[in-house]
Amino acid sequence: MIKSMTAFADGEIAVDNLVILCELRSVNHRYSDISIKLPERLKYAETDVRRLISEKLKRGKIDCTINYKKQASAQTFAVNTDIIDKLLAATRQIEKAMSKPRSFSALEVLAFPGVQQETETDKQLIQQAIIKMLESTLDILLKTRSREGQQLAELLIDRSHKMRQLIESARLRMPEVLSNVRTKLTARVAELVADPNFERLEQELVLLAHKMDVDEELDRLETHVTELLHSLKQAEPVGRRLDFLMQEMNREANTLGSKSADREMTQISIELKVLIEQMREQIQNIE
Repeated sequence: MIKSMTAFADGEIAVDNLVILCELRSVNHRYSDISIKLPERLKYAETDVRRLISEKLKRGKIDCTINYKKQASAQTFAVNTDIIDKLLAATRQIEKAMSKPRSFSALEVLAFPGVQQETETDKQLIQQAIIKMLESTLDILLKTRSREGQQLAELLIDRSHKMRQLIESARLRMPEVLSNVRTKLTARVAELVADPNFERLEQELVLLAHKMDVDEELDRLETHVTELLHSLKQAEPVGRRLDFLMQEMNREANTLGSKSADREMTQISIELKVLIEQMREQIQNIE
């Protein structure tokens, strides 16, 4: 089943006195481009985070933001008594040199750098929690990408069927096109030449018919449509392959238009190119 490259998912997990938060965003990109934002306290987990994302998502621009906050129920304060003792000793020394010492509050002491201490949480425990949360968030993202991918597949299948109808219309139209060309040329030659060489004319008509023959282009278009429908059933990423098929289809449709000597055939070529362009735009978002 194909997947879209556009999706969003978020998640969170509680570990000790922290809540770890995660946001994942992915959009279409020609290759795999993973950007990870982590606070300094969680930087040690970046390698595992990148590895896990790259295992799950093969293509697209992926932005992963992981942050944390303290749990409301865990708002406790620990103080560094050694820092406080040194701060108070330094304060008394300074006060001796002051003519009018000014008292200060406990809150001012708490605001001094290093006085408040955060309770350390085991790094391994946090890392395990991050991976667990990331796995569940990635699962949500993948489900979203799969749902959108299925919608894209349905649109591509619908347009593939329309292409087949146009290809069949071109096949049915071609004998009449050649017959019309033959009639017009025969009449024109008869007007211009009193004693036309119909054997030579027949040879020229055969050569012209060969130049106008579009069976090869129609066969290749049919083959590309079949391959496209087959690719949509694959489990692995097929976006680049589908993009290549669109280029080949567009080339055949252009050749079909350049060989056209009939208004209806020209219209068929235009409609084919419109369908191919619509499909190409949709395929840009497929992993």
